[in-house]
Amino acid sequence: MNAPEKLTIPSLRDRVSEEEWQTRVDLAACYRLVADFGWSDLIFTHITARVPGTEDQFLINPYGMMFDEITASSLVKIDLQGNKIEDSPFPINPAGFTIHSAIHSVRHDAQCVLHVHSINGVAVSAQKNGLLPLSQQSIFVLSSLAYHGYEGVALNDEEKPRLVADLGNKNYLMLRNHGLLTVGKTIADAFVNMYIFEAACMIQIRAQAGGGELIEIPQAIISGAKDQARTVTKSKGGMLAWPGLLRRLDRIDPSYST
Repeated sequence: MNAPEKLTIPSLRDRVSEEEWQTRVDLAACYRLVADFGWSDLIFTHITARVPGTEDQFLINPYGMMFDEITASSLVKIDLQGNKIEDSPFPINPAGFTIHSAIHSVRHDAQCVLHVHSINGVAVSAQKNGLLPLSQQSIFVLSSLAYHGYEGVALNDEEKPRLVADLGNKNYLMLRNHGLLTVGKTIADAFVNMYIFEAACMIQIRAQAGGGELIEIPQAIISGAKDQARTVTKSKGGMLAWPGLLRRLDRIDPSYST
């Protein structure tokens, strides 16, 4: 058996702006956290972030790398068509960018689009009634949740208008029979949104498995969830938890920031 190939990743630290470098570090951290929390599907999903100061440049994972290998310097800069903007030794999966390019092209408020095939998320996405108001976590999702029907593997550009129409101005999207997607004004927002989304799905699956009668939360409480979220996070959104999450990564493996 051949020894595994060792990845050699030259640093881009001195070749990009301070703003882009910070985005690269945060996005690499997001990939590592998705792996750490068990939401990755080998190499087959994506998290993208807009390059600061641009409308049509984005960072995406090098195709073939596991999420727990990704670093700030290995991320690939692309345009809305999935073409590389700068030379990179790493390939990307243009087909996998279909969903992300559709959303980035219309949601200029979203710096980050995060998509996963988490087990609990896919399980709930296959349920006819979708996410149910069963937990405190669920009320935050339900206050900004949209659904998009399954049209097969996302390879067809013709699906884009339907996907963005379904998402609208929401921050959570359940892709039927497929998985979960969140958007955020920051990478931290997109990640914390996904943490809440996945937790709500996990709680639902476990509550249903218990077999007892379930108590649903009233719509009046869900309607006030956005205001409650601002109070709980001191209006900082995902940035309230983000420094602690980075410290968590630093204890495990700080190489994401290289």
